[in-house]
Amino acid sequence: MRIGELSALAGVSRDTIRFYEKVGLVTGQRLPNGYRDFAPETVAWLQYVRTAQALGFSLAEIAKNGEELRKVPDSAEALSALFEEKIRVIDVRMAELAALRGELTERVGTGCPLRAQG
Repeated sequence: MRIGELSALAGVSRDTIRFYEKVGLVTGQRLPNGYRDFAPETVAWLQYVRTAQALGFSLAEIAKNGEELRKVPDSAEALSALFEEKIRVIDVRMAELAALRGELTERVGTGCPLRAQG
């Protein structure tokens, strides 16, 4: 299918598809007339990419995990492991942000909040 049809079916812009192709997330064959031709399963892959991004996964993580998921016999179990790892990363980041918030709160009203506390 050509890029316009893929764009409509997957709900992503043509520019997004071109970017994903550039970074290696999708591949299309070049026809003799120069048009891109994408396999039908690319629609499901693009929907997966969008969902994974909405869940906080980076494009690099999606590319890496997508390759790994294609090779495992039980993708549900593998996905659960990825989700658990992402939750751990989020928990660490939330703790870091809470500490940062606390430090900023302590500096409010001290004159220069950028001066080192001592």
